[in-house]
Amino acid sequence: MNKLNGKIAVVTGGNSGIGYASAKKLKEEGATVIITGRSAEKVKTASEELGVKGIVADVKDLSAIDALVAEVKNEFNNVDILFVNAGIFAPAPLGQISEQNYDDQMGINFKGALFTVEKFLPILNEGASIINLGSINAYTGMANTAVYAASKAALNSYTRTAATELAPRKIRVNVVNPGPVETPIFGKTGMSEEELNGFAGAIQGKIPLKRFGQPEDVANLVAFLASDDASFITGSEYNIDGGINVNSIVG
Repeated sequence: MNKLNGKIAVVTGGNSGIGYASAKKLKEEGATVIITGRSAEKVKTASEELGVKGIVADVKDLSAIDALVAEVKNEFNNVDILFVNAGIFAPAPLGQISEQNYDDQMGINFKGALFTVEKFLPILNEGASIINLGSINAYTGMANTAVYAASKAALNSYTRTAATELAPRKIRVNVVNPGPVETPIFGKTGMSEEELNGFAGAIQGKIPLKRFGQPEDVANLVAFLASDDASFITGSEYNIDGGINVNSIVG
């Protein structure tokens, strides 16, 4: 049974990883899906593979979000599902955090996310579902992730307020907090393969289920929150982390 038949869904950062898997799942459930991303080449490839609409938009650029909303409105009218997924992960230890590192992560992970919601609000249907991509890093105190964690903590806090304010329109706003998930985001950190392998090994040992998550694991949760099965859920956070938040990440 396709639970999202007739729904229009927008997935930011939908050209890879969790966004790509979620776009695929939402389409499988019957939704008409639009994906966005910063790279024209990657968006084109992903949209063709998925059989969905692809629009190039960098969420750090508010005018680009305006253009995105205008194009979606022109072609699809209103939106039922908004998965605010676009984000970056750029670890840096205290004492080595640059202004650029701060601006990039806060600009995409929080400012870009907030204004994506802000600018889509006029074309969201009553009863729409907004799903924000947070992270368990908002709570773990993991070394080298101060800015990334702060950006996600801000988004999580924003989600609760947005849920309150949008309740009169029956728009539900929830956040998904993944733990370690096998996505291309780690390959964009600038770490060497040896460093990445060491990082992955150290993290996996702390996961009670002893495996990294897959993008499809998160996509299944996103599809649930987008559906009427979650019609009484708003302002909530869902950790999807193999139990790692039970054990603190240290070092």
